[in-house]
Amino acid sequence: MQELHDAPLAPLTTFRLGGPATRLVTATTDAEVIAAVRDADATGTPLLVIGGGSNLVIGDKGFEGTALVIATEGFELDGTRLELAAGEVWTDAVARTVEAGLAGIECLSGIPGSAGATPIQNVGAYGQEVSATITEVIAYDRGTGGTVTLRNEDCGFSYRHSRFKADPERYVVLRVRFALEDADGLSAPVKYAETARVLGVAPGERVPLATARETVLKLRAGKGMVLDPEDHDTWSAGSFFTNPILTAEQFAAFHARVRERLGADAEPPAYPAGEGRTKTSAAWLIDRAGFTKGYGSGPARISTKHTLALTNRGEATAEDLLALAREVVSGVHEAFGITLVNEPVIVGVSL
Repeated sequence: MQELHDAPLAPLTTFRLGGPATRLVTATTDAEVIAAVRDADATGTPLLVIGGGSNLVIGDKGFEGTALVIATEGFELDGTRLELAAGEVWTDAVARTVEAGLAGIECLSGIPGSAGATPIQNVGAYGQEVSATITEVIAYDRGTGGTVTLRNEDCGFSYRHSRFKADPERYVVLRVRFALEDADGLSAPVKYAETARVLGVAPGERVPLATARETVLKLRAGKGMVLDPEDHDTWSAGSFFTNPILTAEQFAAFHARVRERLGADAEPPAYPAGEGRTKTSAAWLIDRAGFTKGYGSGPARISTKHTLALTNRGEATAEDLLALAREVVSGVHEAFGITLVNEPVIVGVSL
């Protein structure tokens, strides 16, 4: 287990932002992960768990405590059953399932980060969420001091949320198990309208797995959502804000604000979200509030490819980024009465 002191954390995040950690530990086995967590808990040391760093904003002062990088490896495929170690690179694992002819996570191609982070955020894109294929999550329970296996129904999955996100101090994910589908080389039914349109199929149809993956990668790249060290438009955490989910009363008030601001015929994006709730588009809100692609003049700006991505243009600080995020949140609330919620975990500072 590697250990460093006063170690920079910015290189471990896709934003490339943030100060150092008092202590940085890199664990390559489940046993090392558990040992590091137990040591921190026994000594009362603050603990920051880092996977791929793609959903993380660290403050400029850094982290006073132990930062634990989970670098475990493990890709075990048994028929249609897949088990991934938490440290496995997610997009590489997805590519291997496509190569194996298995469907279920192919539209989650190109998402940066580690496998262990996917159940925490209930990662989703282009009509798929990991909660649809996860069967079990193996985690270290800091409350009991033991390893537990949580079934899908025990994980509290919902839109970009889970039991792990609701109680972030309790569980450290070690392994994730999935049930995939052998559809004779075809994808799962295409659900996302944009994907179906680009593929030239109707929603619900299947396409060759490789075609689905390649299409999603092209769509993501066009929005600056595929990491490229040379492209500052990708120095981000992907979508910085989640899509708001509104009650019927909230949506009615929002709808009225939209028509007041944009005209009597204006219609905001609206998607059923269950139990009388409606989901609308954070990207649409940001754009219509006046924060268009490329917005900003400082070292932190909105991506030139997608309004949901806030980016580090190379010399930004965490405070530069958060100042931009606060400006967007304030502007959207003033325009439409909706408060956007950040998707990345923010450490050592607040939005």
